[in-house]
Amino acid sequence: MSISLILLIVLILLLVGALPSWGHSRSWGYGPSGGLGLVLLIVLVLMLMGRI
Repeated sequence: MSISLILLIVLILLLVGALPSWGHSRSWGYGPSGGLGLVLLIVLVLMLMGRI
């Protein structure tokens, strides 16, 4: 497995864990999941460009 695939999997798991539907993150709102979504988008673009 390449490091970029592992990074992508970890970011997806963090994004799912930060969704406000879970009990532990309900009071956080959409801030953490939106931030992680932005990081995931940046990593995907960098992977497609071949930078990672």
